[in-house]
Amino acid sequence: MPHEIVSFDEPKLQEYLGELVRKTVEDTLNALLDEEADQIANAGRYERTDERQAYRSGHYKRGLATTSGSVTLNIPKLRGATFASKVIERYQRWETSVEEAMMEMYLAGVSTRRIQDVSEILWGASVSPATVSKLNRKAFGAVDEWRRRTLLGEYPYVYLDGTYIKRNWGGAYECV
Repeated sequence: MPHEIVSFDEPKLQEYLGELVRKTVEDTLNALLDEEADQIANAGRYERTDERQAYRSGHYKRGLATTSGSVTLNIPKLRGATFASKVIERYQRWETSVEEAMMEMYLAGVSTRRIQDVSEILWGASVSPATVSKLNRKAFGAVDEWRRRTLLGEYPYVYLDGTYIKRNWGGAYECV
């Protein structure tokens, strides 16, 4: 009695799972933003209370590139209070790990134009070469600030210097 062999399209399954993860990240971030808006307003959406400090005034959409792919965020707008999220910085367009990956690529010698192509493939969102340059200026600024910090206390250290030369003298190698 022949048994049917179960087969599946692995690339299609991976695509489905990737989209499922991306959608879950998007839904979770939007839920967190809504919860923050409720806390700032001191009332839920459409809730009427005397303690209310602000009113919902719709939302605006903003893209965010994450390691799971590009997500669309619904940033709440409030009347009577300023919405400042602790989840996402005001002008943040890239997840921190994505920014770090772009900086590492740049430091490894990948051109800003090539980083633009790679970001489109990996995260589904293209990054301009100017953005890569801006991120690296920010990183180099932090490194320079660390280098120029004042040092308090004593720091013992030892300098060593040397040269190791391997020479061939008549078929035999000598180290000088």
